Amino acid sequence: MTNRITVGELVAVALDRLGVDHAFGVVSIHNMPMLDALARGNAIRFVMARGEAGAANMADGYARCANRLGVVFTSTGPGAANAAGGLVEALVAGTPLLHFTGQTARAHIGQGRGSVHDVPDQGAMLAAVSKAAYRIDDADQALDIIARAAAEALAPPAGPVSIELPIDVQKTLIERPAALDDLMPPVIAPPAPDEAALDDLAALLIAAKRPLMWLGNGARHAGGEAARLMALGLGLVTSQHGRAVVSEDHPLSLGAFNATPEVVEFYRTVDLMVVAGSRLRGHETRDGALALPETLCRIDVDEAAAGRGYGSALFVAGDAALALAGLADRITGRMAVDPAFAGDLAAVKAATTAAYRANLGVYGELCDVVRAAAAPDVIWARDITMNNSTWGNRMFPLSAPEQNVYAVDAGIGQGMQQAIGASFAKGGAKTLAMCGDGGFFLNVSELWTAVQERCPVVFMVMNDGGYGVIRKIQDADYEGRRFFDDLLIPDLGDLARIAGLPFWRAGTVAAVGTALEAAFAVDGPALVEVDMQALGPFPTAALPPHLRPKD
Repeated sequence: MTNRITVGELVAVALDRLGVDHAFGVVSIHNMPMLDALARGNAIRFVMARGEAGAANMADGYARCANRLGVVFTSTGPGAANAAGGLVEALVAGTPLLHFTGQTARAHIGQGRGSVHDVPDQGAMLAAVSKAAYRIDDADQALDIIARAAAEALAPPAGPVSIELPIDVQKTLIERPAALDDLMPPVIAPPAPDEAALDDLAALLIAAKRPLMWLGNGARHAGGEAARLMALGLGLVTSQHGRAVVSEDHPLSLGAFNATPEVVEFYRTVDLMVVAGSRLRGHETRDGALALPETLCRIDVDEAAAGRGYGSALFVAGDAALALAGLADRITGRMAVDPAFAGDLAAVKAATTAAYRANLGVYGELCDVVRAAAAPDVIWARDITMNNSTWGNRMFPLSAPEQNVYAVDAGIGQGMQQAIGASFAKGGAKTLAMCGDGGFFLNVSELWTAVQERCPVVFMVMNDGGYGVIRKIQDADYEGRRFFDDLLIPDLGDLARIAGLPFWRAGTVAAVGTALEAAFAVDGPALVEVDMQALGPFPTAALPPHLRPKD
């Protein structure tokens, strides 16, 4: 019995040992040794995307909902470049991802000889869109690099790590490393916060009368710790990416209503805001112009966050869950929160929800119907649309962070692909993908990935006959001059018939609910078209400030 394996086989076995159970990608001449080994090993389900961009976004969506390492395989050169947008999204969103790409044979790298899929300095390209990038030139170093890359992808702040494997390295026979059988999923010790800094922050909390937390994606694992603090009287608001760290129906949670006029006025009464695991992104802070409470403290694993965007009265470097738990230990029995604070927060929540709903008009009713048709634990995946930028990101209630999937860096078309990947999490979770017609057709080929894999995804296409968001920006900033916003698209019913998809078209709120209920009953993917022109124009008053016409 031989004890020799190829590096391609080592990759497959190593991923299995690392706990990977799904991978996404496109087979190619420059990754075939790895994928051949993956298939023969039969331990990891490989999902055949129609393009590398789709594969990267699928791996991202899967990792977010499964709370584990995502894996994507691409070819080299153009194939690796096609995945760049998905890697950027994973980098911005903090998604742990391993990206395996091929390379030309070592003798040809960087020689400009016109080898197949050759590209000048592919490593630099990958380094620019990844947390880190490696190339395995020495076959005997392959296992060490793969293990290191996996740990680096998972270490907070998490992100994508790319690994190049030249085709001759993939085919190289090596002695099976003894360490391969002992390889385990990385155990990442969360960075402990400084005890003295926690003492100082606890003192500020004890002195506060109206304290509020702002939690982001970096605190998504800290729900229990956040709930402890809320039981002591702290209020909560979240970023859009940090939604449902604590269930949004909690009476002390404002959810992701973090910048409405009512909430901004409420901030004026808050005497301490503790921001944990959030970058305070421009979309949610009006590019830093949002007035937050004067005394603002931050908790983050990334020490660079201390001076990013908003100043901090106090900065605590460390894991959000450990820090919030440490604070709860220190302040229990010592808080004297204003007795009116909880009631005031509840009144603000009710007022801002009512005003938001009123501004949405019929689209507020649509949100209610969509929510009622979907299961409580549905994965809520969205593309960049007016509907997502408004009610999708805020008003559609969620109870767990794993339900929340969208393109954090606002890339069009990525939400559809993320939804497909997310549907493989948790044993095949029902997933609702809300897409604009523009984003949907940017990546419509991936619809066939969902069909082939029998993904439990309902694609809900909000069809307004073009780029609705672009039109609103043109109305707001370009005196209503609309160029390049109209799209000629095929009839979605005809498309569904070609794909073999169950299809419904709905032009009223009630019809949307009926269609979704039927679509969710399908064993596999289904397509629902919402005719926004029949529903009526999307109300300008509901849009974020940057999309509204200037006074």
